Amino acid sequence: MRDSVDRQRRAFWLKHLHRWHWISSAVSLAVLLLFAVTGFTLNHAAQIEATPKVERHVTTLPDALRESLGAGRASAPVPATVADYVASHTGAHIEGRPGEWSDDEVYLSLPRPGGDGWVSIDRETGEVQYETTDRGWLAYLNDLHKGRNTGPVWRWFIDVFALACLVFAVTGLILLKMHAAQRGMTWPMVALGFVLPVILALIFIH
Repeated sequence: MRDSVDRQRRAFWLKHLHRWHWISSAVSLAVLLLFAVTGFTLNHAAQIEATPKVERHVTTLPDALRESLGAGRASAPVPATVADYVASHTGAHIEGRPGEWSDDEVYLSLPRPGGDGWVSIDRETGEVQYETTDRGWLAYLNDLHKGRNTGPVWRWFIDVFALACLVFAVTGLILLKMHAAQRGMTWPMVALGFVLPVILALIFIH
């Protein structure tokens, strides 16, 4: 009787562990592949060269818009009318973005994954300069890996993905334990996975 109960309990846990294992695997598969590839490219960033593409646009605000910039402010967005004009004439979207205000100019930093950008508005002449740098798709993917300039939604996604990977790893470890009796190399391989990084870190990282 007791053996029958133990077998039923084992079957119950195996069923649910396998379910959570494959679900977490399916959820995290695509991003896990992305992070594996970009982990390699980040580790060899010096050997993988990219040529940044720089574009520059220049325009001048009409006098009415230049005067709407008003008095200096420590940190505030430019007026919506100025933002609309800049977007239509340069392609830079600065509405709602805080700028660094000085007596001479308004400077707005526009970082993004895989590149950078900035807008400078001369408060005396009304000249607008917009420069954007594109470092290519590989830099874009690397920045996604690091969560650099990706915004809160992507950071939340990384957290959810990390949780899915944790479920995948933990359920896999428990499944290994449940099948270890039939697979003699299970724990030596698991131990190797833990010990090898520690040994390499202690010997080769200073």
